[in-house]
Amino acid sequence: MKFLIITADDFGLHEAINSAVERAAREGVLTTTSLMVGAPAAADAVRRARDLAGLSVGLHLVLADGWSVLPPRSIPALVDAHSRFGNNMVRDGVRFFALPAVRRQLEAEMRAQFQAFADTGLPLDHVNAHKHFHLHPTLLEMLLRIGSEFGVPAVRLPREPTWVARRTAGAIAGPAVAGLLSPWLAIMRRRLRAAGLEHNDYIFGMSDSGSMDEARLLEILGRLPDGVTEIYLHPAVESGAAIAASMRGYRHADELAALVSPAVRAAIAACGATTGGFGRLSAMRREERRAA
Repeated sequence: MKFLIITADDFGLHEAINSAVERAAREGVLTTTSLMVGAPAAADAVRRARDLAGLSVGLHLVLADGWSVLPPRSIPALVDAHSRFGNNMVRDGVRFFALPAVRRQLEAEMRAQFQAFADTGLPLDHVNAHKHFHLHPTLLEMLLRIGSEFGVPAVRLPREPTWVARRTAGAIAGPAVAGLLSPWLAIMRRRLRAAGLEHNDYIFGMSDSGSMDEARLLEILGRLPDGVTEIYLHPAVESGAAIAASMRGYRHADELAALVSPAVRAAIAACGATTGGFGRLSAMRREERRAA
């Protein structure tokens, strides 16, 4: 079986992203999006999502390079005076693990983001974290524990096939990075399965973040593995620093063009994959169990 989830991340970050998500859902192959509940254009994103019955929406937890839901006075160890998280994920990862006071603030913020999503009234399709920060074992533990209270059905597993890393980072560096991540991915996969949560088997978009154009998508679809694959992109009607300072090199408009490309649609049909969000995947598996 091949099941394909095509996701747009950073929904709510900018109205140019929200416009692209709406167009890609109506005219293209987009099945799913991940919402930043504390971002500047989150309200606009929710309004659009309510009119897109076929689009599955999940929570994109933001704990780095983005905005919090709680005010700075409630989480002073996490954000600056403007409610912005920092971007030093190594330093913050150590703090999350080692400092109980920081962990208490982290848990409060994560719970607030889950609650903010619940308050939208949108069905929760999945949860993932900005920049895959949920690979951190402390964040993953909190995600699973808090998420169980909010009915989380699925979590992204950031496991990209080695051939993509090899092509992007080189014959030595690519597999080396994949090898460093492998133990953490194995732990994550075991914990997701123990919690009874759906997850993808493979993901594409990590090595090519910001450059998932038509050629990249056609290459991936031509080599789509069996199992559950998630392809994630960052579409927008503008590109680069117009969206965020940390995305100066991103080709957002090219990624939108890929999502509405007739050639990409034809390639999906040719590879024989069923498409949808994690919710559809869960429904299919429940039906299979009833029929067995």
